[in-house]
Amino acid sequence: MARGMILPVPELLPTEGVERLRARLATARFQDGAATAGWHAKLVKANRQLAPDDPAAAELRAIVEQAVRAHPVAMMATRPKAFGPILFSRYGAGDGYGSHVDDAIMGGVRTDVSFTLFLADPDSYEGGELVMETAAGDLAFKLPAGGALFYPSTTLHRVEPVSAGERLAAVGWIRSHVRDAAGREILFDIDTARQSLFRQSGKTAEFDLLSKSLSNLLRRWADD
Repeated sequence: MARGMILPVPELLPTEGVERLRARLATARFQDGAATAGWHAKLVKANRQLAPDDPAAAELRAIVEQAVRAHPVAMMATRPKAFGPILFSRYGAGDGYGSHVDDAIMGGVRTDVSFTLFLADPDSYEGGELVMETAAGDLAFKLPAGGALFYPSTTLHRVEPVSAGERLAAVGWIRSHVRDAAGREILFDIDTARQSLFRQSGKTAEFDLLSKSLSNLLRRWADD
C-alpha cells in the first residue's frame, strides 16, 4: 500500500464467509458508532457498530484477519506486522460518515494501511459509497459483498449517506513491516512483475534478479 495507492481486492472473503459473518451479525448487539470516533470525527459519524463485548466480536474479527492473511494480493500490498481493531458497522437510511482521516494509532497499533470489507450486496442499499478524497479528485467505491478496499491510512475519506436499505461493512487497520508508503508500492510492483514473469517463463535469470532486488529492498526497509 503506498502513497496514493488505493487497491480494490475482489472476493477477499468468499461467499460462505460473508454469509457466516452476516448470520452472526444479525443477532449481535450494536451500539452508537460515535463511541469509537475521535473528538472531531464524532461530529460527522452516524452509524451503529458491533459492541466490543458482544460474544461474537472476537470470532468475527479473527475471520476477517485470517481472510486478509490468506489473500496473496492483500498480503503483497500491506505486508502486515500487526492488526489493529477490526470494527463492524451498520449504516441505515440517513446514516453516513463525513470526511475524516483515521487515527494514527488504533488499539495501540500504528495505522499504515486501512481497509474496508463490504458485507452487503451493493444492490441491497442505495448510497453508502466509500469515497477516497485524492489530489486527482474523489474516487467512489461500492464493492460486491466480500470485496475489500485497501488504502493508505493517511487518506481523507468518507462514507456517503445511505438513502435506502442497509450498508454492512467491516473496517480495520494494519501496521505494515514497511512503514513507508512509497516503499510498499515499489515492493508491490516488483513482486507483481516477478510473479508475472515466472508464470510466463519460469525461473529465469531475470526472475532471479527481480527476486534478489525484492528481498534486498525489503531487508533495507522492513521493521522486524
